[in-house]
Amino acid sequence: MSEVKTPWLKYYEHVPAHLNYPDCSISDMVFRTAEKYPNDTAFDFFGKETSYKAFAARIDQCAKALVSIGIKPGDHVTICMPNTPQAVIMFYGLNRMGAIPNMIHPLSSEGEIAYYLNFSESVAILTLNQFYNKIDNIRDRIKLKYIIIAEIAEELPTVKSIGFRLTSGRKLPKVPETDTILLWKNFMAKGLTYQGKYRVKSYGHDPAAILYSGGTTGTTKGIVLTNLNFNALGMQTAAMSETVTRGDIMLALMPIFHGFGLGVCVHTAFISALKCILIPQFSIKTYPGILKKYRPNYIAGVPTLFEALLRSDKMKGIDLSCLKGVFSGGDSLSIELKHKVDAFLKEHGATEQVREGFGLTECVTASCLTPRYEYREGSIGIPMPDMIYKIVAPHTRDEVPYGTEGEIVISGPTVMMGYMNNPKETALTLQEHADGLVWLHTGDLGIMDEDGFIYFKQRLKRMIVTSGYNVYPSQLENIIDAHEAVLLSTVIGVKDDYKGQKIKAFIVLKDDVKVTEEVKQSVIEHCKKNIAKYALPYEYEFRSELPKTLVGKVAFKVLEAEEEAKIAATEEETE
Repeated sequence: MSEVKTPWLKYYEHVPAHLNYPDCSISDMVFRTAEKYPNDTAFDFFGKETSYKAFAARIDQCAKALVSIGIKPGDHVTICMPNTPQAVIMFYGLNRMGAIPNMIHPLSSEGEIAYYLNFSESVAILTLNQFYNKIDNIRDRIKLKYIIIAEIAEELPTVKSIGFRLTSGRKLPKVPETDTILLWKNFMAKGLTYQGKYRVKSYGHDPAAILYSGGTTGTTKGIVLTNLNFNALGMQTAAMSETVTRGDIMLALMPIFHGFGLGVCVHTAFISALKCILIPQFSIKTYPGILKKYRPNYIAGVPTLFEALLRSDKMKGIDLSCLKGVFSGGDSLSIELKHKVDAFLKEHGATEQVREGFGLTECVTASCLTPRYEYREGSIGIPMPDMIYKIVAPHTRDEVPYGTEGEIVISGPTVMMGYMNNPKETALTLQEHADGLVWLHTGDLGIMDEDGFIYFKQRLKRMIVTSGYNVYPSQLENIIDAHEAVLLSTVIGVKDDYKGQKIKAFIVLKDDVKVTEEVKQSVIEHCKKNIAKYALPYEYEFRSELPKTLVGKVAFKVLEAEEEAKIAATEEETE
């Protein structure tokens, strides 16, 4: 077995390099918190607080209700919900009785929902009443024993609940309750009367959830994550934050169908005895008010969330000195955006800087994080405790020297069990190397310096090859974003018969800057001055906003598809 290089361990001055992970389930970890701190607040939903003792009781009640309607250990149950109490209760309730939650976005299309349900062979689904019609419209295409319908209003404080039912609630579809369509309150009532066995003992290696991702090859895959994956991630995140204290407040804004939201904002909070503020939907109009009201200690989001904060005129005067951790993940945080966010935080009284994480859903979420006391420009940080990184020559298992670009591969306790029903892709992604360890091949290009700091370059598939030169969009985006008038940019490769690909930039200017010819020329001249000639965009398109994915990343694939459609249309006209 060859030696694994871990030069970053010397930077764990304030963090243990190794942690002891209990061989138990994710729900066991939550119940441990409830036993220690029963009266502490587990979560807050629009001002209505639930203690850890009450949370644990509702998890048990949900587990009993599931068994009472015939859900069995090993069954898959889809959770198609935003961040609500019912969603987290169901997530842990399924784990408690041995079933496996299948997490999907509630705004998915009918076709996507049908695909996820059939692919996972789900026997039941939990969703909100406003999404019931989507499920009803695909009933002939899916096989479900039960549809469980929750309402936002039933978890709101009394006054807000009444107000919701009289306003937004009046517009929602009426859901017919039948033997197979259960309202949440009636479903949960079954747990109060059930007297049989319901709890299944599960261990670290047992599956805990199915999440979805484009994976390392760009096609949708179901990622099977274990109890250990989630528990390790939660413990690592708490350790790396270096500030987590019982009773701290975590703002759970990232959605629970995503590893970032589920792993960091929810599970890390619950196993660390934090108070979790469940936010079902992000809105830049309400976000400043939430920060002012709750004064959270930890906020996490994708770069576009922080970009939106910078644009908000409602942030003026809001004190952020409460922050003990600000984390960015899910997409690459440009150097320029980091500088802008750091300046913004300082202006609002925060002593913390934004810390960038890196990871994939294949290891829940972040497995690498910028150290609190050591930032290196352009670096995504160092591996979390017990996570090992190395750089290999692309499409090989051969480690390259420090400072040499190659594919980032990861090993450690958060690496997935595998892709559901896809042994071929699992074998390509999880590979045993000569050192005897199983490594996750990320499909991402990066560099490791001699101190073990990782520098993300680009997805292998997103690298642009133009006239034989390798061009990385994130590098160009950093340069464009540095222009004083630019808020954010995205660069893509467009098919070109001569160059292979030519480069196009999409640019959003700051709110107070108008798109004039003078501004356009200023941006173009800035690029000419700072970008090599072979990598210069051939076209600059200025937009008021850029398309986003469901988790708020810039959807560069949408932009690529638009350009491909333009090319196809042009070719048809010339034929």
